[in-house]
Amino acid sequence: LDAKSGNFIFAFTATKPVRYKCGLSKACPFGHFAFKMASGAASVVGPRVCLEDKLLMSGVKNNVGRGINIALVNGKTGELAKTGFFDMWAGDVAPLIKFLKEIEDGTVVMMASFDDPSTKLNDEARKLISDLGSSAVSNLGFRDNWVFVGGKGIKTKSPFEQHIKNSAETNKFEGWPEVLEMEGCIPQRQD
Repeated sequence: LDAKSGNFIFAFTATKPVRYKCGLSKACPFGHFAFKMASGAASVVGPRVCLEDKLLMSGVKNNVGRGINIALVNGKTGELAKTGFFDMWAGDVAPLIKFLKEIEDGTVVMMASFDDPSTKLNDEARKLISDLGSSAVSNLGFRDNWVFVGGKGIKTKSPFEQHIKNSAETNKFEGWPEVLEMEGCIPQRQD
């Protein structure tokens, strides 16, 4: 209230909405890496992988492709070590197996499907992915959508995994299930 005029004085300050890393719905606790990822949409839009507000893989970065898309991240620093995509429809599973066998202990492994992640997957590749903490890879089928975060040397199954089956009754797109999105906080490696 203004003493001279008797009028009310209103003061407004603009507040920016709070934005968390990678667009997460909440902040991650100290000692954790924020991540958000999405599987591909049908055979049209590639997957996206974000960690600590850095886009690691996407169609815009031109580093994704049909099949299984993988980002390897240093578990202590959160720095991107390597990315790769492996065509599991028309490609060969051998380069994927070689890539998986070369992952070092303590590496965070982020995987996202695009189009078809499973036609060429064999038992050896499925076991290597299962050893990274995946529960769903053994049931991964033609054109299923799948996102997964695990780690080399993990002792348990990862809590960061989603899988949706390709099913004519439930598919959102003609011939493909809906996009899967997942976000969370990955514990930073301490040793």
